[in-house]
Amino acid sequence: MECRILSIQSHVVRGYVGNKSATFPLQVLGFEVDSINSVQFSNHTGWFCLFRVERNAFPFRAALQISPVNESFLDKSFLEVVVSIIQELKKATPGLVYVCDPVMGDHGLLYVPENLLPVYKNEVVPLADILTPNQFEAEESISVLQVMDLLHEMGPDTVVLTSTDLPSKHGDQFLVALGSQKTSKVFRNPDGTSSSQKICMDIPQVDAVFVGTGDLFAAMLLAWTHHHPKDLKTAFEKTVSVMQHVVKRTFTYANEMAGPGNKPSAAQLELRMIQSKADIENPSVVVEAKVLQKSSHQKQ
Repeated sequence: MECRILSIQSHVVRGYVGNKSATFPLQVLGFEVDSINSVQFSNHTGWFCLFRVERNAFPFRAALQISPVNESFLDKSFLEVVVSIIQELKKATPGLVYVCDPVMGDHGLLYVPENLLPVYKNEVVPLADILTPNQFEAEESISVLQVMDLLHEMGPDTVVLTSTDLPSKHGDQFLVALGSQKTSKVFRNPDGTSSSQKICMDIPQVDAVFVGTGDLFAAMLLAWTHHHPKDLKTAFEKTVSVMQHVVKRTFTYANEMAGPGNKPSAAQLELRMIQSKADIENPSVVVEAKVLQKSSHQKQ
């Protein structure tokens, strides 16, 4: 059956961030993608120069059939409009899966106005089927230790903490990611029972700053959980393996372009997405996830 995705993200003319980072990989994997650009820039903010296309210069209002949002990159009114669109789509489309990557901040710093936090917590997260926060964003949503179980209780069936401060047994060059999936709502087993699975993964770090990787991660997690709806371990391994192939190819290219002894520029570190098409379509698994917990529950 044809699968169609509505992707509401930022857009850049040059490079790979937001919709530019998600659309091509999803199309490669066979998904039809309808994109709405929340904001449009010439390139991401890591470049030396940055230009913004004025909001009234592209048909954002016509695409969403709403009043224009104000001039901030992400404000409360825009987020509330997204919430209303998701609510309407869920009513009209049974089985629709909403993936939310709550880009709120990292390393103790907020990227968005503080008044958006209650909207994320009370309106966005309960609608999500798949949630992919980093540790900082998860703690900002609810300040508790058992964050994944509590996020499940708020609504999402699948929660992936894309990076944590947990120490890796492999050393400082690895990030620890955690995942948890409950199949009770979207992907109930044929016999009516539900199941749950918790996993962890040590992800090798690459000594460079990449932009657009979070957007690619969310897109690939959506794709691979669709293909493996009741096996988060396999979906997570394929998602992270795609990331590893793309990032390492980009890093190698950037260093070759920069030359010996030189640090690659932001432009040289733009993700090598087109060149990674074969790895996106059929990723060889290079990182393995460990199952921490797996259980089944009777039909309620």
